Amino acid sequence: MKLLRVGPVGSERPALLDRHGTLRDLSGLITDVDGGLLADDSVLTRVRDAAESGELPVLDAEGLRIGAPVGRIGKIVGIGLNYFGHAAEIGAEPPAEPILFLKAADTVVGPDDTVLIPRGSVKTDWEAELGVVIGSTARYLDSAVQGLAHVGGYVLVNDVSEREFQIERGGTWDKGKNCETFTPIGPWLLTADEVPNPQVLDVRLWVNGALQQDGNTSDQIFPVGEVVRYLSHFMTLYPGDVIVTGTPAGVAMGRPEPKPYLRAGDVVEVEIEGLGRQRQEFKGA
Repeated sequence: MKLLRVGPVGSERPALLDRHGTLRDLSGLITDVDGGLLADDSVLTRVRDAAESGELPVLDAEGLRIGAPVGRIGKIVGIGLNYFGHAAEIGAEPPAEPILFLKAADTVVGPDDTVLIPRGSVKTDWEAELGVVIGSTARYLDSAVQGLAHVGGYVLVNDVSEREFQIERGGTWDKGKNCETFTPIGPWLLTADEVPNPQVLDVRLWVNGALQQDGNTSDQIFPVGEVVRYLSHFMTLYPGDVIVTGTPAGVAMGRPEPKPYLRAGDVVEVEIEGLGRQRQEFKGA
């Protein structure tokens, strides 16, 4: 299923995009698209049955804002340098273990919302990423197969990053990852049953209409199931938590000088096979 949250910021309501591309209202069945929904198979079954019946109310999509498709996110865990091509373009060795960082849930915006370039920023960068939404609590998993079994769905993410803040200012990566609006997610959450193999997805990103990233999740150093297994040994993963699984080659940081970092007025479009498309205009904070 393609699950969405639509409406004004802070007042989003749950919706579903049916197999015919019609947007339908779920607010009569559920209160939100969140971890509670993903963890409850009986409610998910009711939603699926209602979607198949064709009886859900139709929503007029004209002018309707699409919000982030996951509500009440507990935590967002980022995986750094998780594509062989990206590691190569910045001259880094592929890591022996996943590199972790955290993004605050309050950085999340909708897929087409404005993204703000921080004051003083000169190295704001783009990162098209596959996002994994946890569907059941994961602790100390034994295998990548178990890791995949704990995934509730997948989302498209732009892990916007300020490279000077991240790398050159000391401390952790977090200061370059947590600026306001730095995590556009959506347009929809595709339930895990619709993604039999998350390691075969095309990942693309354009800046001002020019293709910058053209990768595939098959290039991931640590595949999705292994990432979930690994993380479960360092933190408990709860339904609704989001993992952003790394970006393929083609970021501004990996380009020759002068590197084409983002400026106010730039437009970024992101697409992952099956997960829809985003469009963000960048403006000064």
